[in-house]
Amino acid sequence: MTPDQLAQAVAEAMWAQDRASQALGMRLEHVAAETARLSMSIRADMLNGFALAHGGLIGTLADSAFAFACNSGNQLTVASGYSIDIVMGAREGDVLTATGRRVAATGRTGLYDVQVRNQRDELVAEFRGRATRLKDRRVVPDLPLAGEL
Repeated sequence: MTPDQLAQAVAEAMWAQDRASQALGMRLEHVAAETARLSMSIRADMLNGFALAHGGLIGTLADSAFAFACNSGNQLTVASGYSIDIVMGAREGDVLTATGRRVAATGRTGLYDVQVRNQRDELVAEFRGRATRLKDRRVVPDLPLAGEL
């Protein structure tokens, strides 16, 4: 098993239990070691009072990409903090794609950046997440950790 195959197997197990991402119509586009890409079409029920995508839902898409990226090595990892800058609004019918990747890791802490772009490849939001790996916890108990491959 390669690190990318492990990431895919972990993602499939996570996706099967991820009711929030599924309810929002997210699509898991790509997962590899320490990276993930998800997309979401903006629906009418996702709009705020200004007919723009609710910022919290843009953040949720970014957070989901962050989760799939940081758990790709099968060590259970949780968010310990994040920030998001929304630089452009999104409207009904827009398709947003969040691409997350690890930018640093030391000890049990990882730092991940996620860019959210629309279908015209325009930057909608920048997300930075801090992750903490939980000691001796696996996402999928029967699979190895990335470090064991």
